[in-house]
Amino acid sequence: MPIKMDETNQRFTDKKLLVKGLKRLALSIPVLVLTTYALTFAFLNKEVLPLYIVLPLGIIGVVATVFLMFGGIKIILKSVFG
Repeated sequence: MPIKMDETNQRFTDKKLLVKGLKRLALSIPVLVLTTYALTFAFLNKEVLPLYIVLPLGIIGVVATVFLMFGGIKIILKSVFG
């Protein structure tokens, strides 16, 4: 027996949440590139002082990137599936 689709059973994508999730994903891409560069710079210059400044910033940036990416994906899924 087929299910009847009426106005109460249909779900639509929440566009505001979708845009918010896409913005968060778009923000995570430059952060990903910059943190990768910072970590590479820190590991190539082991004998100089910037290692101790750039390495913690790179590690914090990687954690922020992972947080932004998974948060953006979670928001997008919430907007699509309710």
